[in-house]
Amino acid sequence: MKCPYCQHPDSRVVDSREAEDGKVTRRRRSCTQCSRRFTTVEEPVLAVVKRSGVSEPFSREKVVSGVRKACQGRPVDADSLALLAQKVEEAIRSRGAAEVPSHEVGLAILGPLRELDEVAYIRFASVYRSFSSLEDFEAEIASLRENGPSGSGARPVANVTASPPLPEGEPARLVEASP
Repeated sequence: MKCPYCQHPDSRVVDSREAEDGKVTRRRRSCTQCSRRFTTVEEPVLAVVKRSGVSEPFSREKVVSGVRKACQGRPVDADSLALLAQKVEEAIRSRGAAEVPSHEVGLAILGPLRELDEVAYIRFASVYRSFSSLEDFEAEIASLRENGPSGSGARPVANVTASPPLPEGEPARLVEASP
């Protein structure tokens, strides 16, 4: 490791410690030339490989940005989104791969998002899985109902049934659902 003070290319490690739950290694080093000490922080780089083949560093901010769109108008705060991004990063890093396809990042988002807010989950899944018909939405909602309530903060999906279309010229009216 090059000394930041004298630029000498050699140094020795005096102390080495894990930080941030083992994600980062902090090393205290001493220059063999000038004897000054400095600290280095080592963190493995996690890369995301996009469909085009381009590789870029994993970004929690990009996860939050994508999920924020699905959560628009929902009772989801910034802290919850940050925690979701942290869970996604932890899930991806736990696989032990230096590079992951963007598809796996999307899959890693679905679980924590479902626990956070089921409506946001449906919105995100509809874009991520390219829903093309009403049947796609119905199948996903049926899957949510089948698997029961997910997280503590999630609101269950309402029991909705489709009604026949109105005859032409008849105005729409609001009907209250019975409990």
